[in-house]
Amino acid sequence: MAGPTLAPSRADQRARVAVAALFFTNGALFANLLPRYPEIKTALQLDNSAYGLSVAAFPAGAIVAGLAAGVLVRRMGSARVAAFGTILTGLGALVAGISPAPVLFAAALFVAGAMDALTDVGQNAHGLRVQRRYGRSIINSFHAVWSIGAVTGGSMAAGAIALGLPLGVHLSISTVLFAAVALIALRFCLPGRDTDPADGTADPTEAATAGRRVPIRLWLMIVAFVLIAIAGTTVEDAGNSWATLYLGSLSAPAAVATSGFVALVGAQFVGRLLGDRLVDRFGQRAVARTGGLIVAVGMGAALALPSVPGAILGFAAAGFGVATLVPAAMHEADELPGLKPGTGLTLVSWLMRIGFLASPPVVGAIADATSLRIGLLVVPIAGIVVILLAGVLQPRRD
Repeated sequence: MAGPTLAPSRADQRARVAVAALFFTNGALFANLLPRYPEIKTALQLDNSAYGLSVAAFPAGAIVAGLAAGVLVRRMGSARVAAFGTILTGLGALVAGISPAPVLFAAALFVAGAMDALTDVGQNAHGLRVQRRYGRSIINSFHAVWSIGAVTGGSMAAGAIALGLPLGVHLSISTVLFAAVALIALRFCLPGRDTDPADGTADPTEAATAGRRVPIRLWLMIVAFVLIAIAGTTVEDAGNSWATLYLGSLSAPAAVATSGFVALVGAQFVGRLLGDRLVDRFGQRAVARTGGLIVAVGMGAALALPSVPGAILGFAAAGFGVATLVPAAMHEADELPGLKPGTGLTLVSWLMRIGFLASPPVVGAIADATSLRIGLLVVPIAGIVVILLAGVLQPRRD
């Protein structure tokens, strides 16, 4: 990040902790529901195709709400959008967990996904406000905290399963707990509303070029960045929607079956901690290409030689490999010349959710036609896509 290094005030430091708390709750909240998908699938008597379509309602809601997120942030303020979005996301997850019918399950996930998209934009916008006060890059640390939250949420779910807590009780506890954290964090966020379009909250429905013609090469690069981001989200969704089911199909106990999701998110956290240093040393291109190779080889080997330990290691390799992909695609798109500020970032952030939307039904349909192991081949394929497209990213800079 360009600009002088400033001495943050005590209020700035408190705001940084508050934003980190919002990222933590966002990671932990929905992660409490994901490992309990198998029992919901069984209770609602869903086959793999119906299950895949149902869980795709979450990213569908996120895509719909993504168009309104920037407007809400500008009108309400990013901190309020993040905090209240967190509360509504928790309520959506709770209703999804106790839904007696597939339609209600999907509808609740749609609402939860919409609210999660608002939370995501709000917390990132406020994080960028705090970053500008610091005068140096701190945004990656927030995403690392998100990963810690996701691991915490997945571990909470594993503990609830081991203790035999009913879904309603477990999700009520997590919703109330993280709603309280979000409201406390809101008190310490920066005051005022977000009026600077550089926050990255530009409305994607606005004209990207203000009447200027954008060269086709720029649009092709944006498409490449979106595909790299989608590859990353496809791998993440494999951990979210299918890791627990796949380990269960390998006869792993219910509490152990959650380890695939936890391993993916935990390894992703480690990759994010190391990501900035690796990118500075080797460049975005080399880091992304190596990450794609780790995904393809690690998960490919795990699927070729199925076992519970191998599957856990495969999901861990996948999480580590994709750790920097989405931030890299967003950063590169945001620096493209010839576009209005924030346009490239907003387009990638919005369109990458197609991966979350398309992946569950595709994997589910393949799993019903063949097996879930074959369906999960989308993970190593995503790694190969990254290897092929990584050339559009920046090489090492002196």
